[in-house]
Amino acid sequence: MGMHTGAHIVWDWNGTLFHDNEAIIGATNAAFGELGLEPITMERYRALYCVPVPKFYERLLGRLPTDAEWEVMDETFHRYYSEHRGRCGLTEGAAELLAGWREAGRSQSILSMYGHDELVPLVRRFGIADHFVRVDGRTGPSGGSKAEHMVRHLASLAMVDPARTVVIGDAADDAVAALHVGARAVLYTGGSHSRASLEGVGVPVVDTLAEAVVEAERLAA
Repeated sequence: MGMHTGAHIVWDWNGTLFHDNEAIIGATNAAFGELGLEPITMERYRALYCVPVPKFYERLLGRLPTDAEWEVMDETFHRYYSEHRGRCGLTEGAAELLAGWREAGRSQSILSMYGHDELVPLVRRFGIADHFVRVDGRTGPSGGSKAEHMVRHLASLAMVDPARTVVIGDAADDAVAALHVGARAVLYTGGSHSRASLEGVGVPVVDTLAEAVVEAERLAA
């Protein structure tokens, strides 16, 4: 069996397909409260956010959190997020775009840094699981880089050609992970990063998922 030659999209989940900004900022501020930090606005979050997450906290604390602080903040973040994610839905137009890409005979998958055991039921809940050839969430500790996960993700999709693969995400780390495996990337401004922070990465930046899919089709041609 040879390598599949069609275009493939690797979708990010949080902030891309799943519009969870309100839950994210609420969880972030709950975590900050554990260290006595003042709440931040979504605008400030989007201007400063980066991965790995401890580096984001360093930007706000002026130092890296200690191991004990990180453990408390991480637990608080995930507890709050789990309680509030139910109010969030798919990004506008996402379901239709996923269906259209699949109906055109192209493949797509999800790679997320969100916990795998929580991600898979959430994807199923929205009735979109059948659109994907694979759905991978994080299985190790939180706070790492996406690049190493991307290597394993594409290795599991043996018939997908990295040169015809486009990663669509909302964070600079999505582009870094794509370039790490020889794929392309399109970054979406509706999630965790501001347009200004994304434009410095050197890949196409778009304001809607519809634009992202058009760009992915062009890049994978």
